[in-house]
Amino acid sequence: GGSAVGGVVNAIDNRIPRDKIDSTSGAIEALLGGGATERGLSALVETGGAGFALHADAFKRRTDDLRVPAFDRPLDDGTTARRTRIVNSDSNADGGALGGSMVWDHGYLGASLDTYRNAYGTVAEEDVKIHMRRNKLALAGEVRDLGGVISTVRGQLGATDYEHQEVQGDGTVGTTFKNKGTDLRLETVHRPMSMGDGKLDGAFGLQGEQSRFNALGEEAFVPTTHTRQLAGFVYEQWTHGTQGHLSAGLRAERVHVDSDGDTEFSDGRFGPPQRSGFTPRSGSIGGLLNLSKEWQLTTHWAYTERAPVSYELYANGVHAATGTFERGDRAQRKERGQNVDISLQWKRDTDSIKLGAFTSRFSNYIALMRSGDPDFVDASGASFPVYEFRGVKARLQGFEIEGHWRVFSGRRHVDLDGHVDLVRGDNRSSGEPLPRIAPVRTTLGVNWESGPWTSRAEVVHAAKQSRVPSDDMPTPGWTLVNLSTAYNFNWSQNDVLLFVKLGNVGNRLAYNAASIATVRALAPLPGRSLMAGVRVSF
Repeated sequence: GGSAVGGVVNAIDNRIPRDKIDSTSGAIEALLGGGATERGLSALVETGGAGFALHADAFKRRTDDLRVPAFDRPLDDGTTARRTRIVNSDSNADGGALGGSMVWDHGYLGASLDTYRNAYGTVAEEDVKIHMRRNKLALAGEVRDLGGVISTVRGQLGATDYEHQEVQGDGTVGTTFKNKGTDLRLETVHRPMSMGDGKLDGAFGLQGEQSRFNALGEEAFVPTTHTRQLAGFVYEQWTHGTQGHLSAGLRAERVHVDSDGDTEFSDGRFGPPQRSGFTPRSGSIGGLLNLSKEWQLTTHWAYTERAPVSYELYANGVHAATGTFERGDRAQRKERGQNVDISLQWKRDTDSIKLGAFTSRFSNYIALMRSGDPDFVDASGASFPVYEFRGVKARLQGFEIEGHWRVFSGRRHVDLDGHVDLVRGDNRSSGEPLPRIAPVRTTLGVNWESGPWTSRAEVVHAAKQSRVPSDDMPTPGWTLVNLSTAYNFNWSQNDVLLFVKLGNVGNRLAYNAASIATVRALAPLPGRSLMAGVRVSF
């Protein structure tokens, strides 16, 4: 993507198999318990032969309102009510996928169809449920070991149909949101080439997306919008034996985010139709150096630009999910920033420690912030704080430390692990902190393993977050203790895992400092909860 400042997420679900499958395997898992009294069942199976590979998965999950330690829930009339559950946080979800591929020695060609349904509550409004569905068709293929300079060509095409309805307590549909879109990615990998004392390998390609978003109903807060994006990218990596590598990437794209304005509305809330075009450009340089057998140094610099999305440009209405009135800026500019990070890692057998630090400076950072305007009052008399998407100068910086140490080895293993991270965000336009930044967080864990048994005890601590804008409130710190144990055994040549998790042993009241203020006070973190499950793999 064009704004992967903090790295990338690579999710591989094998719904389109990429390799040969010559036998049948799968798993089934059942869950019961937790803070929301979850009842879940999921399964997957994969099989193949004669050049074909098939995949199928399905799940069903239901939850009740989440149980939390006793807290005072703010009410619309300014008073509070004592609660031990998060009102209207239940859900009922199910989904699944079917996929298959023709697989040969030098590639594959496949498709998948998946669906997801969920009916869930919005904690910001006690009598509103969201009924959503999403269907997706995906095609993917790859050809490897081509002759000449090009070694691999791969591509993927997806079409997504999404819809959710905001359903009132009396069953009437307030607003319907629809989003239909397609995405395409073509990637070409060239053969490694000798360059100096090392070798150069990399890839280049195109990525395109288009979508049409509709919001129909009295409570629509974004007009119908059309988004089109086409990007070209190149990534190269120079490797010098076992000493390390240097990498560089470039990406340029053209993005159009167009609004239909008040074409489907008569109250003038979205104004006339508007076309908005952006040309984001991004680049990065990185390096990895093996200082010794045990020490490794990595560093990375990136300049990124991101086009604003539809709601950052055109929002103008009540957003039921957050209980706010959100306003976009039709003159919004690209988000632009630079990021530098560096990390040092030591590893010996099972012991390791990693230290990392980063700093990001944005000449334009798009943030959702209180506008300072009086609350918006709707026709029913309900009031909503006004937030706006505003471009500001900003700085984000922080560090993280993580480590693992085996303190006892033998028939029984005992390991210690820990993690600490800190992020500071500053609005350099106003001199105040950025909103919704996580505080210092620390995790300390002890892992015990003996034969088929594994157990873990961990302490998770979040410091008080007092670095907040003047229109927000500090979030108290908290400390939670979590316990878990699992037993693994073989039954009729199948691998069986039984597990139990006990969360928030002390039933401590805790809030998420990174959530928007209108939801934070309504939704503490889960209280003491016990969950049990079984997973059978075959």
